[in-house]
Amino acid sequence: MSLVQTLASPWRHEEDIKKSRFLAQAAPVAGADEALAWIASVGDASATHNCWAYRIGDAYRFNDDGEPGGTAGRPILQAIEGQGCDRVAVVVTRWYGGIKLGAGSLARAYGGSAAECLRLAPRVDIVETGRLHMHCEFAELALVSARIRELGGEIEREVFVADGAELTVLAPKDLLDAIAARVTDVTRGRIVPRPVD
Repeated sequence: MSLVQTLASPWRHEEDIKKSRFLAQAAPVAGADEALAWIASVGDASATHNCWAYRIGDAYRFNDDGEPGGTAGRPILQAIEGQGCDRVAVVVTRWYGGIKLGAGSLARAYGGSAAECLRLAPRVDIVETGRLHMHCEFAELALVSARIRELGGEIEREVFVADGAELTVLAPKDLLDAIAARVTDVTRGRIVPRPVD
């Protein structure tokens, strides 16, 4: 199974197609509100069209911004899916150059610009994460924290209480069992981490 990826950073790709200029811009986004805010921030009011799409897990939206229905937003969304991307928003801005493209050529121009932008952009794998919760006495805190980090986890939250600390650990899902087993082992069963959610 191939890993799903998002972008490591925003990216741009520009091309001219039959005298129209197409600027594809893509960015990693965590949620719909962030996607829509980014789309609004990069659209160019002086352009003829700012067409866009985003996909975040099962949620997606697209917009043709005045181009004929199905010729811009959907091809951009298909480019996102075709490139194996998630948590990504793409805006393709068009400055009309005087030559009408027709529906098929428009779809190829928008989808192709988006796909090329995503193909060239630096990417990172999306790793599914999970959390563990545990109570740790002060005397074992340094040891437990070190073992968690050695195994690829990070202490997301540490709340000190009268007899120690309440820890929430964030780690890739496939490492949670190993982290829980190691913590239980090094504390001889005094700490038994439990999954959160």
